Amino acid sequence: MLTPLVGADPVALAQALVRCPSVTPHEGRALALLATELAAAGFTVHCPVFSEPGYPDVHNLYARFGSASPVFVIAGHTDVVPPGDTARWAGDPFSGAIIDGVLHGRGACDMKGGLAGMTAAAIQFVRDNPDFPGSIAFLVTGDEEGPAVNGTVKLLEWAHARGERFDHCLLGEPTNPERLGDMIKIGRRGSLTCRLLVKGRQGHVAYPEHTTNPIRALVRLLAAVEASPLDSGTAYFGPSTLEITTVDVGNPSPNVVPNEARASLNVRFNDTWSPETLEAELRRRLASASIAGHYEAEFGKTNAVSFVTEPGPFVSMVSDAVKAETGLVPKLSTTGGTSDARFIKNYCPVVEFGTVGKTMHQVDESVATADIEGVCRITRRVLGQYFGRQ
Repeated sequence: MLTPLVGADPVALAQALVRCPSVTPHEGRALALLATELAAAGFTVHCPVFSEPGYPDVHNLYARFGSASPVFVIAGHTDVVPPGDTARWAGDPFSGAIIDGVLHGRGACDMKGGLAGMTAAAIQFVRDNPDFPGSIAFLVTGDEEGPAVNGTVKLLEWAHARGERFDHCLLGEPTNPERLGDMIKIGRRGSLTCRLLVKGRQGHVAYPEHTTNPIRALVRLLAAVEASPLDSGTAYFGPSTLEITTVDVGNPSPNVVPNEARASLNVRFNDTWSPETLEAELRRRLASASIAGHYEAEFGKTNAVSFVTEPGPFVSMVSDAVKAETGLVPKLSTTGGTSDARFIKNYCPVVEFGTVGKTMHQVDESVATADIEGVCRITRRVLGQYFGRQ
């Protein structure tokens, strides 16, 4: 274990986390750092490692302070995407340099800054309120940016099997588009990928009667799936979106009709659909193209389904805390990509709030130290209201 040094200081903790090179799936000492800080604050800490054939082993963290209900969960991830070409960065991606009030480094905004602010808030809260009526738990994974197989989904199963039960969860993803206080995520869209393969007959372009060009069929199939909108949106979601992401022939010669053509498409879908009903609709559209010849449509397995935590007392509590600390009324949104909230929602209501996400996954990723401190104050206010200690 590391020596605890910074737990109650959100900026120092964020800086220490950024200095851990925890590129998924490597732990990079980031979870060890959190474990040390939480244990020093009185949390009982577990660090299970989960395995699955064909996937890398992943370190995770579960910590809890208290034994009573209700149980308030703070969730997040310490793994980060690779920095890419480090020569394009202004400095070392893992230096954790603070320049003019901005913390620089891979993972600064996604999501070590937010996680540090939330962690510091919890440490401060239990220090000042050791006898509060309930419990605070942490669910932190090292597999959110990876395949998400040996991370939060298994950590939740592991905790549930141990008898842990959760009441509400705050996930610290970077939800704000421009300013701290802009946005709370109360749900997420689902994601479904389809891969198309059209088989033809290769031959010389000068003798088309001896060939079957798969590209023509592929074009018609893609036109069929895009022929009309999937839906017009719902109460909490915008319309589902379908994007063609690849079209591949692999044909280096301009005078050869290719043997096959491939394409991929991805749908980010709202609560109109389940993966099963959406697949059925896309297969219906593909069949309507009435192409000559053979094609295959492969739909990938997905653990990303749409969900929403409908506005109510918990959402209002977080929203009120954001307004009190920032002066802004946050928009309640379901936009963006997927997050580990898609797993957590099966165990308790979950909302997401973190730092500003403008630089996530970019070269020279960064976050304002004032925003890290702001997340800390907001989380502290939520905890105080949740447990009646304000």
